[in-house]
Amino acid sequence: MNHVNHRIYGMSVASVYVHYVTKVERKGRSRAEVDEVTRWLTGYSQADLEAALADKTTFQDFFDHAPAPNPSRSLIKGVICGVRIEEIDHPTMREIRYLDKLVDELAKGRPMEKVLRN
Repeated sequence: MNHVNHRIYGMSVASVYVHYVTKVERKGRSRAEVDEVTRWLTGYSQADLEAALADKTTFQDFFDHAPAPNPSRSLIKGVICGVRIEEIDHPTMREIRYLDKLVDELAKGRPMEKVLRN
């Protein structure tokens, strides 16, 4: 694991989540939609998601303790931050990039049923 990845895993989800929300709100989407895709990805309830954000849970812990990772998350493909998601070996980094990709799709106006791979 390189130094940059190690720093990302130790960052709090809340420190990045605010940027996810800002990104989608600029494009006419909402925090509720960011919460929805995050819950879909991880299986967290809304209350547990809010607690993780308030507690400044790290990305590593957030994904390690996800109650029900969605089996359909493997359908999330493509390039995010210059990296092809399906080629990411480290499990935590792949989960972070799944979330990045879902937020990116929201911001691009993709319909929620498509974002959630329905």
